[in-house]
Amino acid sequence: MRVTGIDQTGRMDASYTLVSGPPPLADYLRLRRDSGLTPKTAEQGAGAIAGSWTACHVVAADGSVVAMGRAIGDGGWYFHIADIATDPAHQRHGIGRSVVEWLVADIRARAPEGAYVTLVGDPPGQRLYRSLGFEDVAPSLGMALPNH
Repeated sequence: MRVTGIDQTGRMDASYTLVSGPPPLADYLRLRRDSGLTPKTAEQGAGAIAGSWTACHVVAADGSVVAMGRAIGDGGWYFHIADIATDPAHQRHGIGRSVVEWLVADIRARAPEGAYVTLVGDPPGQRLYRSLGFEDVAPSLGMALPNH
């Protein structure tokens, strides 16, 4: 499925096209690196793409992949949005917002009613996520195991 953006009210500019499905592996790895997310190996990236419950990416008019996002989930009630990344040269055009909105809409459309959707909001994205209705889960605290 392709969805061409609009350029009004902070929405994605019409020169970009949102495409259902993950980006090619090389673009996944590049977008993570270039947008400031922790770089991953090709093996890690391939596993992430294969393990996604849903994903989308955004293509610029020149055909380059400039943004992506995905969600992992159990297909029942729990879904986690991850890898929201936009090429720095294409930020501030509403692309990240469109990616997150598309992922949430896809989860809502295909998951059973009552799905719980989470994400980890790094400081640069927190304002965006709050504007889309995400809330802090305090007093709960996100935790992670150190890399092995």
